[in-house]
Amino acid sequence: MDLRLTGRRAVVTGGSRGIGLAVARALAAEGAAVALVARDAQQVRDRAAQLSAETGARVIGIAADTGDDASVAAMAADAVHALGGVDILVNNAATTNPGAIPDDNLEAEINIKVRGYLRCARAFAPAMAQRGWGRIINIGGVAARQSGSVTGSIRNVAVAAMTKNLADELGASGINVTVVHPGGTRTETMLGVADRLAAARGITRKDAEEQMAASVSIGRLVEPEEVAAVVAFLASPLSVAINGDAVIASGGVKGPIHY
Repeated sequence: MDLRLTGRRAVVTGGSRGIGLAVARALAAEGAAVALVARDAQQVRDRAAQLSAETGARVIGIAADTGDDASVAAMAADAVHALGGVDILVNNAATTNPGAIPDDNLEAEINIKVRGYLRCARAFAPAMAQRGWGRIINIGGVAARQSGSVTGSIRNVAVAAMTKNLADELGASGINVTVVHPGGTRTETMLGVADRLAAARGITRKDAEEQMAASVSIGRLVEPEEVAAVVAFLASPLSVAINGDAVIASGGVKGPIHY
């Protein structure tokens, strides 16, 4: 399927590793020019060069802290200058969650994952609206639908609420806004969790991953590239029928029925 992304210009925050890097790779492979955004300047430039060599697409790296207003404004200006504009924003920058996030971290988590997403949306949406087309995809998490971490649930529920508000506000201007909730995904962070679980229980990493995936209906953890494929579709013109809603990219959590 041609996702019609050739010539589109995308910004992916939290783009130097994990799901963000996989999303950037998927968009670049579909012909989009991509700006990777992350706090580590050297790492994000190295990842951008790597993706450019892999895909042949224009990929640049921009260092920024999405928890800071001035940093986001400077990043947006740099991305627009380098790419000639931005059509697609993938908000993914967040503190990694190797387990339950301490409740004391709530304000910091909201500043990065909720206000940070909103900062970026506000930086790019006006120009998208002027052109009459845009896509904003917010990466949340299945903690929005599960208990177990107060902070983890709150930050992801807030991302979903923000997504719906932005979708209703911007939809008439040709901008679709969606939220993707990944579940357990085989990122470096998750594999680190599996290794620690394996060591604690005296089992192999494979066994640990199987235990972690016991509640997943496909029987395994989802790969970052599989989440990225969902995001790439949502970033395309073909996704116009989906706006304001959540897409669950977990491999299917057993049990609950959401309707």
